Formats: sequence, structure tokens, C-alpha cells
Amino acid sequence: MNKAIYQPNYWHYLTGDFFNRVHPRFRKALKILMAVVIGALLLAGLYALFGDTVLPTLTRRITEMFNYAG
Repeated sequence: MNKAIYQPNYWHYLTGDFFNRVHPRFRKALKILMAVVIGALLLAGLYALFGDTVLPTLTRRITEMFNYAG
């Protein structure tokens, strides 16, 4: 006797257009939220990439440029 075991199939959640399954009232808000999150991740990545090398050098050069008496 073979019993069928229920195995949920989540593939249909990953295929197709995601925004068509979202209520039309929330599509624009979801797009704005995604843009903000992606922008913040990009900005954090760039700051982590250039924070140790570019920013201290830039700060030193700006202080040297405006320090006429030194």
C-alpha cells in the first residue's frame, strides 16, 4: 500500500511576473521600497569599498588645501 505524502511545490512562487500577483494599490509602493533598499545596499557597498582608502586621503588633502598658515 502506497500512501501519497504531500510535498508542497513552491516553484510557482518563483516563476512568472511577481508584480502581477501584488495588489495594484501596492505595486508602486513595493517598487519604491525595492529601489530604496537596493540604493542603500549600493551606497553601503561603495562606502565600505572606498571608506578606508579614498575618504581619509580626500580629507587630508582638503585640510592641506585650506591650511594656508601651516
